[in-house]
Amino acid sequence: MKDSLNFLPVDRAGLKARGWDACDIILVTGDAYVDHPAYGTAVIGRVLEDAGYKVGVIAQPDWRRNDDFLALGRPRLFFGVTAGNLDSMVANYTSSKKPRRTDDYSPGGKGGLRPNRATIVYTSKIKGLFPGVPVVIGGIEASLRRLAHYDYWEDKVRRSLLIDSKADILVYGMGEKQITEIASRLDTLPTPGLGRVLEGIAGTVIARSGNSRAAGDEEAVEIPSFEDVSRNKDKFNLAFRLAYREADPRRGKTIVQNHGDRRVIQYPPAEPLSTREMDHVYGLPFAYAPHPVYEDGNLPAGRRGVPGFETTRFSITSHRGCSAECSFCSLYAHQGRIIQSRSPASILEEAKKLAKRPDFKGTITDIGGPTANLYGADCDLWARQGACREKQCMMPEKCKNLKLGYARTVALWNDVLKIPGVKHLFVQSGLRYDLLAGNESDDYLRALCAKHVSGRLKVAPEHCDSGVLRVMNKPGLEKYHKFVERFERFSREAGKKQYLVNYWISAHPASGRREAEKLARYFSKEGIHPEQIQDFLPLPMTVSGAIYWTGEHPFSGEKIFSARTYKEREAQRLMVQPRREHKFAKTRSLIQRPGL
Repeated sequence: MKDSLNFLPVDRAGLKARGWDACDIILVTGDAYVDHPAYGTAVIGRVLEDAGYKVGVIAQPDWRRNDDFLALGRPRLFFGVTAGNLDSMVANYTSSKKPRRTDDYSPGGKGGLRPNRATIVYTSKIKGLFPGVPVVIGGIEASLRRLAHYDYWEDKVRRSLLIDSKADILVYGMGEKQITEIASRLDTLPTPGLGRVLEGIAGTVIARSGNSRAAGDEEAVEIPSFEDVSRNKDKFNLAFRLAYREADPRRGKTIVQNHGDRRVIQYPPAEPLSTREMDHVYGLPFAYAPHPVYEDGNLPAGRRGVPGFETTRFSITSHRGCSAECSFCSLYAHQGRIIQSRSPASILEEAKKLAKRPDFKGTITDIGGPTANLYGADCDLWARQGACREKQCMMPEKCKNLKLGYARTVALWNDVLKIPGVKHLFVQSGLRYDLLAGNESDDYLRALCAKHVSGRLKVAPEHCDSGVLRVMNKPGLEKYHKFVERFERFSREAGKKQYLVNYWISAHPASGRREAEKLARYFSKEGIHPEQIQDFLPLPMTVSGAIYWTGEHPFSGEKIFSARTYKEREAQRLMVQPRREHKFAKTRSLIQRPGL
């Protein structure tokens, strides 16, 4: 069993082993505790530890009892609460709103270990047990629910998570700068009571009573209230549009949204981490393992280990952010449009550490991020004015100002393969195929196909219909076909037979019966037997989610059809999976329904 002293303490014994009477900060998470930089709680915990604070972790507490929440006592400064690496509703339910049987972020992959709306449940429990202790909420669940938002699982607009949870402050985005600023301010608080001490922190949301003023009010943009966006879908899209325009660290303004007699105040996003700051964060002393409690030999075999860790065990995060802005994706809303990359030296140092691990077998499974081939991407405008308000970096074509880091990436790959003990380096993160469809990417794609594909490469064409792809904000299929031809050619040149793992989405807005039939015919013509098909899931704060709820594009006002009933959605899914022949009769009966 690994030494638990390599991890942040999870119980009183851990505190005693460090000679602590109490923690300064306790992090509560809906995931198992995995001390790896792919896990948000581990990153925030190590960043706070590096800043000099005593940090403990309560992982997947049983919300029906008090004991787990009392395990580390009362923190000196605050509790930090997150639902985990996924929104708890996404973790607990499929896109068909059926309970999931498994959870890759839980011990043994066991489902049901985190509550629905975990941020609310955990915060409520903490507020009851530790009155007067501030609670900071963050993570993907908080980030995407920071303002009034459409909730697919209840099929209605819900209030800001800050209001529903009754937390003291909400952190959105990746959170390192925000959480250290919060800790610093609370650490120097002269008297009990928060007062105005947490006002004005970039990348956070606070709430105030309707008649009180807060820092940033004087230049704030007021968007339609929760009550307005709940009743009026035009107001919902207006609020979405205004909030989207200000979601930039350089040009963004404070957003104010009234919720009854409370005012939700969202400060502009935090500044992206610099390369030096990124290097420092990823160089912190992570254990690169699940906590030893999950490896206890006394546990049933089905409760040992954390399945999600296996996909990241020997992977390296090279960058953050995504400038693609796919309509259905939440990444740009959470991590931002500005790419933040680590230095090659920092990545090489992490690769050397992995290569020295006793469990390392010679393969680094991935060096990537949200989009692997955006490592090192840069734009001169980002530093001066942020991401463009009226233009996109990659649609309808890649902007000439977006410089790709392909030469830097290929040099990095070559250097990693020179590390003693490293036999293979693969790229498992998804790739933006339209950036590989032209000759300017020859050197990158040639190197990728020759040495860095494990046999299968992930790409996401998503659909074949131009109308659906336009609404998805994805390139047309002609770019995909150009990429496929080039991928196959460079693979042949390398003497390898390699395959593409294609990801598709069914029932996305703008896809009805005709579009589903078109996709099914495309699969038949191309001899594709798709397995990686995702039923569209309307996530909070995404363009596609707004379209699904309102029936209109939030920017253009275009009326767009969405398959909203279970039968309509299931019909599209069955049509595009031709291996389900036994359900074909059912499919045909479903797709004759009007509206599909």
